[in-house]
Amino acid sequence: MRTIHKVSAFNFLSRSRAIYKNPLPFHRDNFQKYGNTFKISPKPGLTIHFTCDTDITQHILQKNQRNYHKSSLQTDDLGKYIGHGLLTANGEEWRKNRKLIQPAFYKKQLATLVDSMEEVIQKELSRIQPDVETDIHAIFSDLAFKVVARSLFYLEDMDEKIARLQFITEQAQKMLIKELRLPFLMWYYDRRWMSGDSSIAYHLELIDEARAILQDIIDQRRKEKKEYGDLLDMLLQSTYEDGTHMSDRQLIDEILVLFIAGHETTSNVLTFATQLLAQHPEKADLVQKEIADLSSPDLMEQLKELEYTKQVLDETMRLYPPAYVTDRVAVEDDVCGDIELKKDSIWLISFYEMHRRKDLWNQPDEFLPERFDADKRKSYSDHYFPFGAGPRMCIGNNFAVFEMALVLKNMLRDYDLKAVNDSIEYHPLITLRPKNALVTFRSRK
Repeated sequence: MRTIHKVSAFNFLSRSRAIYKNPLPFHRDNFQKYGNTFKISPKPGLTIHFTCDTDITQHILQKNQRNYHKSSLQTDDLGKYIGHGLLTANGEEWRKNRKLIQPAFYKKQLATLVDSMEEVIQKELSRIQPDVETDIHAIFSDLAFKVVARSLFYLEDMDEKIARLQFITEQAQKMLIKELRLPFLMWYYDRRWMSGDSSIAYHLELIDEARAILQDIIDQRRKEKKEYGDLLDMLLQSTYEDGTHMSDRQLIDEILVLFIAGHETTSNVLTFATQLLAQHPEKADLVQKEIADLSSPDLMEQLKELEYTKQVLDETMRLYPPAYVTDRVAVEDDVCGDIELKKDSIWLISFYEMHRRKDLWNQPDEFLPERFDADKRKSYSDHYFPFGAGPRMCIGNNFAVFEMALVLKNMLRDYDLKAVNDSIEYHPLITLRPKNALVTFRSRK
């Protein structure tokens, strides 16, 4: 069996400050030195294997996925902020709830939501100020959060509650990053005397507030006894195989997951895509031509016709995958080729590095949406994972693509884009978040 190189603890600790800010250069340096798999021990008793190997990735996520659970970093550390929904649950609990929730995200069901998506998108994009350098991530973050909220539940005068939920989820994510990347400082943040907005206790109180807001929304919906055709309606009506309904606590867990996963990843991809199109006006021209040639007023028909627009999104997610890493823990001893995956070993899979491997992609650092046309995209199926892979692939992948395609359609129909920066910056948090994302919009009307 092959021996996996272990990066020294000194190497890790000496770069801990830089890793906290951005771990990707550390990942890349070691992948380049030691190949597609290496391991580190960030603290005594903890060893993490890093890989961008396609065979190991497929084995863990697809071929033998039942032998791998998400690690405590997700189930416990993330779970204490957003509960135990689809993103953080394991085993039978996950399978039972996935089966219950999955029908809400079938394309047929999503077709009932695209009109409300379009309404929110147009309203949010109308706030763009032409001819002004604009932080587009702020625009898309607000837009995506409101699209998720409107799709989940309809509320009159919802802006204040949505703004508060958005603030809470963002604050919780920042605290979680400290826990994951600076585990040796958690004794400080978790001490009982630690108070204020730097403490874990403060952030858990915020999550309790978010749960109370969502409970009020659920209670209000039950009192109204009126159907809105949104996702909350479907989740309240759905039953498990034994005829029981999801508990309110579980329902709130799932809603928190949908908020975080549904708005954060989408806003990130839209921000990166807009920057890339601004830097490559010839690609933006092709999107605008496709939009001008749309033949149907029906939104679902338009989504079918926006083929090049979806290629732009595919290529954006290759270069800047929102879920840039994932992890799994081996339940039992296992083997993949000449690699031993021992029981309880932790494996962190880097989609970011896999999507940029020179042996897998032609011109991997270039923005080439054409590589995802219908004749070529199947050739990437074993090393392109924008929404994960296997049974735990993101349940909202179709929702996200529909929303993002509609945003690009509306935005590029009304505006040309001018790049402000030559490079694209990012800040890897739970997702790969854009930074200093400035673009100037020029009206086409």
